[in-house]
Amino acid sequence: MARFEMHNAEMATMGGENSAEIFCEMGLMYATGRGCAVDLVAAHKWLNIAAIKGNDRAAELRADVAASMDKMQLVEALRAAREWMTIH
Repeated sequence: MARFEMHNAEMATMGGENSAEIFCEMGLMYATGRGCAVDLVAAHKWLNIAAIKGNDRAAELRADVAASMDKMQLVEALRAAREWMTIH
């Protein structure tokens, strides 16, 4: 599944109008376990990035995911999103 994540993330960083939507879909993939194991940290990370890029739906979904996470998971997800945004 890492290839899927990297491929989509790399494609989305190239620009285009759909980048926030791609990140939102990646967040949903991890939140629901669609094609991978459920990973709330990864889900929150990608939904957070999508929300930062202007996807309102991702902001709502991010709040739903955060409600199911403990504080340490949330800290980890926020750190991962911040690191990703710094690099890309």
